[in-house]
Amino acid sequence: MRHNTSDIQSDKIGNGTTVWQFVVILPGAEIGENCNICSHCLIENDVWIGNDVTIKSGVQVWDGLFLDNKVFVGPNVTFTNDLFPRSKQYPGEFAKTRLLEGASIGANATILAGITIGKYAMIGAGSVVTKDVPDYTVWYGNPAKMKGKISPAEVK
Repeated sequence: MRHNTSDIQSDKIGNGTTVWQFVVILPGAEIGENCNICSHCLIENDVWIGNDVTIKSGVQVWDGLFLDNKVFVGPNVTFTNDLFPRSKQYPGEFAKTRLLEGASIGANATILAGITIGKYAMIGAGSVVTKDVPDYTVWYGNPAKMKGKISPAEVK
């Protein structure tokens, strides 16, 4: 389903993906199957989104982001793609940020540019992630710190 108020410029969107109202998807974006892109999201060009991904309302997915299969991005999560932003001065290439399979990001978290969040890692709501997060770990706070581990057997 593609809501009629959305501006979908990409032809690389998989079957079963739902795009809700007031979403903008630029032409270079690639989005997999069975995803849910909630209202008021922006997805730029140099973006790859896997299958079964949920992106809740109010999220901007900037150039340089890679979201693997089964990733969950909570409402109003903020990604960055430039560690030294200046108006009208653009890097030759934006930093690459990767969310690996099954990673979950809580509402209003901020993810700095160039970070990798590991498989099935969980980031708590409101956290500020300033460094790489290992697989199967739980992080929260400002700055986010590791607070626990998840057994791979717990992941369904």
